[in-house]
Amino acid sequence: MTKTQKTATSPSGEYTAKDIYVLEGLEPVRKRPGMYIGSTGVDGLHHLIWEIVDNSLDEAIAGHAKNIDIEIFQNNRVRVADDGRGIPVDIHPQTKKSALETVLTTLHAGAKFGGKAYQVSGGLHGVGASVVNALSSYMKAEVCRDGTKYEQEYARGKPKAKVKKVGSCKKTGTTIEFDADPEVFPIIKFEQKRILSHLRQQAYLTSGVRMTFHDQSSKDLPAGKAGNQPHSFYFEGGLASYVKYLTRNLKPHHENIFSAKGEREEIIIEAAFRYTEEFEPYEESFANNIYTPDGGTHLTGFRTAFTRILNDYAKQNNFIKGDEEGLTGDDVREGLTAVVSVKIKEPQFEGQTKAKLGNPEAKTAVEAVVAESLKDFFERNPQDAKAIIEKCLLASKARKAAKAARQTVLRKGILEGLALPGKLADCISKDPAESELYLVEGESAGGSGKQARDRRFQAILPLRGKILNVERARLDKMLESKEIKSLVIALGTAIAQDFSIEKLRYQRVIIMTDGDVDGAHIRTLLLTLFYRYFKPIIEAGYLYNAQPPLYKIQAAKNIQYAYTEEEKDKIVKKLAAKPNIQRYKGLGEMNPDELWETTMNPENRVLLRVTIEDAKDADRIFDILMGEEVFPRKKFIQTYAKSVKNLDI
Repeated sequence: MTKTQKTATSPSGEYTAKDIYVLEGLEPVRKRPGMYIGSTGVDGLHHLIWEIVDNSLDEAIAGHAKNIDIEIFQNNRVRVADDGRGIPVDIHPQTKKSALETVLTTLHAGAKFGGKAYQVSGGLHGVGASVVNALSSYMKAEVCRDGTKYEQEYARGKPKAKVKKVGSCKKTGTTIEFDADPEVFPIIKFEQKRILSHLRQQAYLTSGVRMTFHDQSSKDLPAGKAGNQPHSFYFEGGLASYVKYLTRNLKPHHENIFSAKGEREEIIIEAAFRYTEEFEPYEESFANNIYTPDGGTHLTGFRTAFTRILNDYAKQNNFIKGDEEGLTGDDVREGLTAVVSVKIKEPQFEGQTKAKLGNPEAKTAVEAVVAESLKDFFERNPQDAKAIIEKCLLASKARKAAKAARQTVLRKGILEGLALPGKLADCISKDPAESELYLVEGESAGGSGKQARDRRFQAILPLRGKILNVERARLDKMLESKEIKSLVIALGTAIAQDFSIEKLRYQRVIIMTDGDVDGAHIRTLLLTLFYRYFKPIIEAGYLYNAQPPLYKIQAAKNIQYAYTEEEKDKIVKKLAAKPNIQRYKGLGEMNPDELWETTMNPENRVLLRVTIEDAKDADRIFDILMGEEVFPRKKFIQTYAKSVKNLDI
């Protein structure tokens, strides 16, 4: 035992009171920031904005604010201002400090614990604000109350001075400015797209409140230029308008959007949905305007009522007869886009990041309101009801057919045993952590890949031609494809309800296609397949795109490879002699040693990990590019065609 280790405990090795460290004030937040904001990556960074905006939204929900302004400056300073009542500044009887200082420097200090100032809130007012303060190198709070402007500044959660009067003001409100602390966040770069999506969502959820965002962080865009203009969101239509927005590029399956609003057990419930011609469901749930990505009791209540009422209606109107099997939850959710929102006095979230709602009374309340409203909707809109039930019945038939197809594939995989798909050149290693599976197009590229690979840990699966576009096919039809069946068996995970990522045989699945238009198309089809049916593989970070070179540039014995047109031009300019430039049209044109050295050798290669930043936005792009509707795809091509620098025809 070293000397430094001895000082950690008492000399006798006992565990005594002096071994207990007490973190005071906001020190716990700085010690373990992930416990409060989820991570110190890009999600946690943006969570700082959400926490301050949530406090302004609470003022709006309570009826005291109509405008919320968010601004990001070139130095990445964030400013959030509202026209609410303003945080109180008088002396707090318990802390003997200003209420403003108490709220912004003390965990679990705020107006929402007593239940009087806020009937509904995003949770623990003061926790979010004080956490942001703790994780900011600088923060300034300005409060307008009773005609006076007050101000206090902080550094890493500690006040720099007492609250002071700095002038007068005619209106009321609170303004918070903060600089995210570089000691906590390795990268401080806010994403306009992410922020706009969040604020748009909140504006739909809080009808009648205007949210304005101005991003001045880009040094390339001087003020006033397009792209540096303020964005403003204001909606009166509530969740029905939000569902209309979410399905804007999709073909609706029925005419009217279902919308419900009611109150049970002092819980305000809103819900809306629409069916489209899609196969995948999309649901969003909120509690006190806080997005709950993992759902919770409110979403469970919606699903329960939804499945029960659809089954009741189907049986009462002879869509389902006698002892026929009823509709399952998966049947009624196929093609569904739904949003559920509750406003509740004492929300019970799982963790400070509020990913899941746990209030049991929310399930009962949502179930009652949705069931009653859905019955009324079906009575008033019989044509919509018929269209919805028929779609659900079709989904039920497809589910049964898909189950039989999945079982066939699974049986095939079991029977083939170690042989696996015939064209799979498997690796020697059976350890998924070190094993790689390359998905390549065609026999020629497959041959080069098999010769180039390191057999110890690299497997090659050639795919013939362009695989089925799964965006336009149900699972039972999809599994009729030999190429897709081979891929399912090779991965080892099964598919759909039988999927298990623990059975994945390779923890690096690498799409390696040609650099031309056909290669890009095949890559898009494979990405669509993984996004629809193997999303956990993407979420685990196991899916990659290989980056084979476009050019081989040789001058005498000097050989270099270029992966882009720009890189090629730079290399050619630097070479004194006139070089020989070879344009690779496909992987099959590369010698095995070239393919290994440039694309497959872990020491030299460049792999791009496939991630899902915004699932719904990715969903929308796939729908546009791969779906049945021609007009959205045409519009997309017309919009972005000019940005394409090089196109092989």
